[in-house]
Amino acid sequence: MTHYIFDMDGTLFQTNAVLAHTLEEVFHELRQTGRWEGETPLALYQQIMGVSLPEVWQTLLPDFSPIDQQAADQKFRHGLEQAVKSGHGCLYPGTVELLARLKQAGHSVYIASNGWPSYLSAIVTTYGLEAYIDHVYSIEDIRSGDKSALVREICKTHDISSGYVVGDRLSDFKAAQANGLVAIGCQFDFAQEQELVVADRIVTELSAVYK
Repeated sequence: MTHYIFDMDGTLFQTNAVLAHTLEEVFHELRQTGRWEGETPLALYQQIMGVSLPEVWQTLLPDFSPIDQQAADQKFRHGLEQAVKSGHGCLYPGTVELLARLKQAGHSVYIASNGWPSYLSAIVTTYGLEAYIDHVYSIEDIRSGDKSALVREICKTHDISSGYVVGDRLSDFKAAQANGLVAIGCQFDFAQEQELVVADRIVTELSAVYK
């Protein structure tokens, strides 16, 4: 058995399909109430994609109070979940086929994501991924908010000493290397060239993860 730990956003799930619309809704409300001027900082969010949500709102709304940042966060979370459940998102091509091949070959599959539990559950349920994934882990399952620590917890729980972490951002690659695993970088929407060089392998499509 080989162990595969996947990131979700930007790796299996095409977050771009729901991100822009949901973020626009949040900032439209802020503009309507006179608390924001200018365009929605979508490009900035895409640049930092992969960090925890508290870090997201500290970056996007640095001059807002923690309470106002939290309010924007809650609206954003609700909007994303509704978009997923309504079928407005989509998986990357080959996601189901890859996961099915891994399970058929007897390998274990886990999710390690910076997404929150109900959001991840919505994706798994909406796209019927339950049959292929052994367990879904959210960054909110640990106190530190650190992806390396989350992967460490997965390895400890399931007695994993070798395997792969598949993701698109630096936090995924560092999490792999910090835990003695192989980092596979997905050169997809949110991936950045300067981060991909840290990965042990780079793929441009999911089918290449398992050959």
